[in-house]
Order: sequence, then C-alpha cells, then structure tokens
Amino acid sequence: MRRAVLWLCTLSKGPLTPGRGLTQGFQNPESQRVFHIHEVRDKLRKIVGASTNWRDHVKAMEERKLLQSFLAKSQEELPPRRMKDSYVEVLLPLGSQPELREKYLTVQNAVRFGRILEDLDSLGVLICYMHTKMHSAKMSPLSIVTALVDKIDMHKKSLSPEQDIKFSGHVSWVGKTSMEVKMQMFQLHGNEFYPVLEATFVMVARDSENKRSAFVNPLIPEGPEEEELFRQGELNKGRRVAFSSASLLKMAPNAEERMTIHKMFLNTLDPKTISFRSRVLPTNAMWMENSKLKSLEICHPQERNIFNRIFGGFLMRKAYELGWATACNFGGSRPFVVAVDDIMFQKPVEVGSLLFLSSQVCYTQGNYIQVRVHSEVATMQTKEHTTTNVFHFTFMSEKEVPLVFPRTYGESMLYLDGQRHFNSMSAPVTLRKDYLVEP
Repeated sequence: MRRAVLWLCTLSKGPLTPGRGLTQGFQNPESQRVFHIHEVRDKLRKIVGASTNWRDHVKAMEERKLLQSFLAKSQEELPPRRMKDSYVEVLLPLGSQPELREKYLTVQNAVRFGRILEDLDSLGVLICYMHTKMHSAKMSPLSIVTALVDKIDMHKKSLSPEQDIKFSGHVSWVGKTSMEVKMQMFQLHGNEFYPVLEATFVMVARDSENKRSAFVNPLIPEGPEEEELFRQGELNKGRRVAFSSASLLKMAPNAEERMTIHKMFLNTLDPKTISFRSRVLPTNAMWMENSKLKSLEICHPQERNIFNRIFGGFLMRKAYELGWATACNFGGSRPFVVAVDDIMFQKPVEVGSLLFLSSQVCYTQGNYIQVRVHSEVATMQTKEHTTTNVFHFTFMSEKEVPLVFPRTYGESMLYLDGQRHFNSMSAPVTLRKDYLVEP
C-alpha cells in the first residue's frame, strides 16, 4: 500500500516555470488561464449540470438520466488523450486576497492541512473531467468521484497563510474505468512559486446516475518521463492489491508480530499475582481504550458535492482534525502531522446521514503517535451503522509520548496494523520549527 507521506525533504526542485506541469516542458495551450480556487467548484457544477439550490437537486439528477445514451459501450469507442489535455492550474491567493485567509488559518498562524485536502479533492475531480471532456454533449455523462487518496508528499518549506498558493495537476495513468491524478502545490516566495506538496489521487468514473462503472478515455504517454509516470501508476495498483491481501482482517499476524503481542501481554501481568487476568500498566504507559475521542456530524446539504452526496474532502478534513485532537490530547503537546495513509472511500455518505467519527491511538514510538480514525454513517430512519472510511495518521509530538498497550485481541490487531502503517515510512523525520502544517 502506498504511504501518504508528508515529508520534510529538502526543496531541490526550484521555482515553478510558467506553463510547466509535472512533466518536463509540459504545456497545454487550452489551459493557459489559471483558475481561481472558487472557480473550481463552479466549473464542476457546470460540467455535470448541478444546481446551487438544494431544492432543485432532484430535478437536476433527473435531467442527468437523459445523458446515459452518451456513455461509451467500450473504451475503444473513446478517443485517446494525452497528459497535457487534462493539465489544470488553480490559484489560492492567500497573499493577494487576505479575505480568504481566515478559512485556512490556524491559531498558530499556519495553514490548515484539512482545508488543503478539500481543495485537492475538488481539483482531482476537475482534472479527470478535463481528460474525459466530450464535445458532443452539453454536460458530461460521467459521474467522477474520488476512490482513493494514494500518496501525499510534503516538502520542507512551511506553508504561510500570507503567501499565494498555486495548484497544478493532470491525469498520469488510466485503467478501464479509473484514473490516477498527479497534483502539485506551490507557494510564492519572493517573486517565484516553489513546490511544497505532491499528491496522487485515484478517481473512478460511473454512469450519469452514479450507479455503475463507466469507461474513460485511454491515455497515451508521450516521451520517457510520461512513460515512467504511467508505469508507476501500474506499480501503484499492484502494491495496493498486495497490501489488501495481507490485511489482518484476512490473514493472521506473522511470527514476529505474534511475539510482539505476547511480550506486551507479559509486560502487563501483575508480578504480585499468578494470574492471566490481573493486568497492570508499565511506567509511562496508557491503555489503548483510554485514548479514544469521538465526534458526531449531521450531514447538512451545505456539505454536499456536485452529485448531492457529502463531499469527500469534508469527510477527510473532519477525520484529520479529530485525529489531530486525539494526538494532542494523548501527547500533551502540539502535534505535527508526518504522514497520512491511503484513504479509501468505501461507501458514499448521503445528505441527512449522521456521521460518527471514532479516533484512537493505536501505536506509539518515541515521540511518534499513530492514530486511527474510523468513520461510519447511520440514517435517522434505520439507525443501522455502516463503515465509510478508515483513516491512519502519523503525528510527531514535541516531546516523548507514553507507550500505548492493547488489552484485548481486537486491540492487539489494531496495534499491529498501526505498527505496519508506521513502519511503512521510508525514513525518520526531524521536527523543525518551520514545519507548519496543522489542522
């Protein structure tokens, strides 16, 4: 499984060259104009014919049913596209339009990473609509939604809420009904934009009623750099399949993991008694069950996406902020996000649902805190709970944190799962004062 790592690596890529995308010399004459961040959602509504008025949503969705005839019966019917065909640039003018800052501002005068997740989600969908653009139809017959946040890399430069930010991206790999999107984020320093973030999302195309899969245009890479991007997309797909196959929900822990859990169990036995039931915590430790935080969100129409379901970026932001609060409460100091695991969207969230978020610390090491956030929904009519997402966040505290100990077999599996996610980081992180990416 690909790790969504927000990494403190050295800025070596230099300033953004005007008109340049993720690949060398990448230009798209049709996308010369840079969109304002507010235009992204407006453009998406126009592409699918969505109304800004909630009362009109039923009529709008009925009209989309008429677009079924424009759907391709096979991928071969669709014209191939190039990476530059989907290239988009978007400006978030935090510096030149100060009235935008408050939405993105933390109390520590840094940028809210949850808000950035929302913007990346909207941009990823727009990019895919650029790739699948159909000139014969007024509106797109496709319903494109986020399936997975595969990878996010954050560079060393801090994100200032007082400097303009620019996003860019394009489709980098295509399957039959899915697309991988590569995105970058830049921030203005002096007179030039420097790269501060890279992200990889996976989007899926469905029919106009969002009920079944739909074919998308094939992608033709041009040149060795684009061919390498496409090849990496294939590798990413294989890695995700392998990680899923080894899940602790399907396979037993390996021998080393079993030994880890048994040693932790022995370390919690009361030396004064000869009993498996008498458990005591070691020094500077906490039971996993005592690290939980929960929240409830009522899913109002305001948070809907262009298909009148709850916006995936909103779900990511709420889960991230609860995870950050959990790490803060557990560690007793200000946490800094280090990594975000792959976020798989298992089920859409309907407007009017009750969204239950449950967060807990599942693994710690030194000053690292691994947090798991479980998201589920229930309708007010049935009260049946259904899982929609599971998020894994790695935070770094300003000081060493307590060890977390599982008490039950289920918690032991959570511990091992957290350990696996933590160990997938490629290198240790050094906390820096200019690393200012927060909720």
